[in-house]
Amino acid sequence: MFFSEMWERFSFYGMRGMLVFFMIHQLDMTKVVANLQYGATQAFVYAFTFVGGMLADKILGYRRSLFWGGLLMIVGSIILAIDPKEFFFLGIGFNIVGTGFFKPNISTIVGRLYKEGDFRTDAGFSLFYAGVNLGALLGGYLCIAIGQRDLFKDYIGAQYAWNVAFGLAAIVMVVSLLTFTNTQKSLATIGISPLLHIEKSKRRLYEWLTYAGSLALIPVIMIMVSKTKYTDIFMYIIGPCSLLYIFYEMKNYSAAENKKLTAAILFMLLSIIFWAFFEQSGGSLSIFADNNLQHSLFGMNLSPNGINNSANSVFVIIFATPLGLLWIWLNRRKIEPNTIVKFGLGFLFLAGGFYIFYLTRLFANAQGVTSLNVFTLGWLVITFGELCLSPIGMSIMTKLSPYKLQAMIMGMWFLASAYGQYFAGLLGANIAEASENATNSQALEVYTKGYGQLALYSLVAGALVIAGSPFIKKLMGGVK
Repeated sequence: MFFSEMWERFSFYGMRGMLVFFMIHQLDMTKVVANLQYGATQAFVYAFTFVGGMLADKILGYRRSLFWGGLLMIVGSIILAIDPKEFFFLGIGFNIVGTGFFKPNISTIVGRLYKEGDFRTDAGFSLFYAGVNLGALLGGYLCIAIGQRDLFKDYIGAQYAWNVAFGLAAIVMVVSLLTFTNTQKSLATIGISPLLHIEKSKRRLYEWLTYAGSLALIPVIMIMVSKTKYTDIFMYIIGPCSLLYIFYEMKNYSAAENKKLTAAILFMLLSIIFWAFFEQSGGSLSIFADNNLQHSLFGMNLSPNGINNSANSVFVIIFATPLGLLWIWLNRRKIEPNTIVKFGLGFLFLAGGFYIFYLTRLFANAQGVTSLNVFTLGWLVITFGELCLSPIGMSIMTKLSPYKLQAMIMGMWFLASAYGQYFAGLLGANIAEASENATNSQALEVYTKGYGQLALYSLVAGALVIAGSPFIKKLMGGVK
């Protein structure tokens, strides 16, 4: 699962890192529109994980869902590699639906590798998260660096740079799928179809209808992503509908199980705030890196946007395993902070990182270009916040949800991320609009002021989460 997810995340983060830059410089969008398009695209990616998780729970099973999602992502990346300008939204549509089937189900499989109550689950997800970020590191740096011609420009013609960058995402996705198909025999019965109890012909019909329906959704998603007003309408509907569906499902479970589901929903709501700030990485921070950062990191000539896309992943790879082992060490001594406190710490670290982004204004020259070293330090601090929240969040979703709802609840966890991405696009667009027609030095002031405000909001959120931890702990009913 580590290696399969690693290559899939290479593809995903490679794409993600290219979106805003490509839309501004190749599709001639304004910075405001590019931020809104980024938010819409990323929102649909994560929103569809709810659908992918639900279809896996009810029809396909985790394995078939994962494989089908991988195939769609390969097709989408190949389409983009052929002609990224002409087929941009078509390729993005395939990737959105594909990720929706792939992402929640591989995470659910990881949760199923551990027995209920196994204290190693958090550590296991932290190790899995290192695989996520190893892929994000490679894809996040290589794809944008090739597209911007900061890398391999002597070997790749200027007219083919973006084709190669998108094509690389397709190649590694093939590797991801081959890795999964060659190792799934080790999973025993984990992830097989939930419909084995019905006759084969009927089961096949449901499966093929699912495949056909997901393909039919692609042109709809293309339209909704390209016209962000439709994204607004979609986001107003999908969240409340998913909550109503969960409330409907609650009638089938005990009061104790429903309290745990309520706690899971609270964690999802908190994660929306976290990701709305964190995901400035692909939006406003991408523009900031392009215009306001030096190309020197501790004396090395590197792409600022490549660093913006990959620094976080480097730090996750370095610190995920030690932090996972630290949770185990603290657990054995009965002093491990509970999940709610970890969430609160995540916000406090997020606040520290954005305050460092704010402080980059103190290191700028007259042209509004500032230190890449200080900027990278900000990502180091934010990384600890991410490690306190994201892998722990995936782990707690599997612990708080009933067995039959695990993939759907994991999908809702990623749906919360969709709202975070959506709001990230709105925040980034507001910052871009405030800096419109500004000089580079004036834009630096606008962007860093915005990051200072995000630091303050994160600090308040972290304090409130920690203060409210006793209430949430009661809802969790003994789950740690």
